[in-house]
Amino acid sequence: MKMLMCSKLSNFRIKTHRLRIGSLVLLSLIECLSAQAQEPNPLQKQTEANKSPIKWLQSSELPEQAIVPDSERKRTRFIVDAINRFKNNDLPGDFQIHGFASQAYISTSDNNVFGNSDNGGSFGFTEAGLNASVRPLPRLQISAQVLSRRAGEGNSGAPRLDYAVLDYRLYSHEANQFGIRVGRLKNPFGFYNETRDVAHTRPGILLPQSIYFDRTRNLALSSDSVQWYGETAVGTIGTFSSQFGLSFPIVSDRDTELSLVAGLRPGHLNREVSYIGRGIFETNDKRIRLGVSGIWLNTSYDPQFHNPKEIVNPGGLQFTPIYFSAQYNAERWSITSEYAIRHFKYDNTFGSAMLLNGANFFGESYYIQGEYRFTPKWEGFVRYDAFFADRDDRDGKDFARTLLAERGIVAPAYSRFAKDITVGLRWNVTQEFMLRAEYHYVNGTGWLSRLDNPSSNNTEQHWNLFSVQAAYRF
Repeated sequence: MKMLMCSKLSNFRIKTHRLRIGSLVLLSLIECLSAQAQEPNPLQKQTEANKSPIKWLQSSELPEQAIVPDSERKRTRFIVDAINRFKNNDLPGDFQIHGFASQAYISTSDNNVFGNSDNGGSFGFTEAGLNASVRPLPRLQISAQVLSRRAGEGNSGAPRLDYAVLDYRLYSHEANQFGIRVGRLKNPFGFYNETRDVAHTRPGILLPQSIYFDRTRNLALSSDSVQWYGETAVGTIGTFSSQFGLSFPIVSDRDTELSLVAGLRPGHLNREVSYIGRGIFETNDKRIRLGVSGIWLNTSYDPQFHNPKEIVNPGGLQFTPIYFSAQYNAERWSITSEYAIRHFKYDNTFGSAMLLNGANFFGESYYIQGEYRFTPKWEGFVRYDAFFADRDDRDGKDFARTLLAERGIVAPAYSRFAKDITVGLRWNVTQEFMLRAEYHYVNGTGWLSRLDNPSSNNTEQHWNLFSVQAAYRF
């Protein structure tokens, strides 16, 4: 039986079609194995093995067959056949549907992360998404995703359109391709932003918060834009891919307002034309990846009530971060590091008593992360992550003194930085189901959500975070 393979298993190849229900899949595999009694053709087996790097399941890897009543087997066969027809015959243009869901428990010694986590822990971090794609023409692909995310006060879990893309490939060759994307697109920066909402693609339950802020996640994740992309071979060394686009940022959530304009009074941020781009070089053996990303984000703030006597007046700001990314991959281990320098420039029209009026400063952040794959199912990582709101005021003391002098407000200096040491463990139970756990020791509160922690004076500088997560994808 070890050499026996099922010719219909390709309908269940993990990367192409993941619409499986555990019990149905098991029964269909048993049925398929019992139906195939002849030895596979060696030549055909070799051809199929060379066609795709996906590991084929063999009978020796499957659970022992169970005794199943004939009525149950017939019913299962009918459902499986219906799914096969749905996937292969009735759907046009290589139609695909995928989805994911995850649930995490977070407990902190102090401060709140995604809910009231410092009081007995919180199950307030839930993610779920459903996406579909279709290729009506050889060069045109249409895809969209609806996302539900519950994460503290900033995300209620209400479904929203995460992305909706028209992707047209203008030119395609063996070594080069160029195209254009239009719609609500994922913002291309760093290594993880475009796939950060799928737990399986993240190097932890929480991404490095110095680069991938969760408190401004909606702003960073996607925007309504048009992007040009291309990929070209660099001799026999590797490939270079690039993206560049014009966008209207999504700035309508309260967490973003609190982060960019301190949220001192009711008002809203306006969407203005912005720019984003990224280039990544990757060697052919995938060992080395190097990237640089840049964003030129323009927005302006309008108070709800326009009154010259008010502290805060309308004003504009520019946020222009630059990201440098590097990764080295070996057989069992990987090292990843990203560095960002973030330029903030505010107009001098916000008002004389506004701390950000005419402000012009640079933030800085970086992380270094090591991953080790003990087995194909078990892997661990360790990370050091550092964030500084102002690189010329790394300990935040100048900010605290200025805030006290100009507005009479006492604020902790540690709210302007965060240094995070993280260790984590991941168990890939199956290709679809994953469990993970991680621990953080944090000095500072610079990346905490102000909605979950409305009073910075009620936070603690040194705190711990423990989290576990279960995630499923299909």
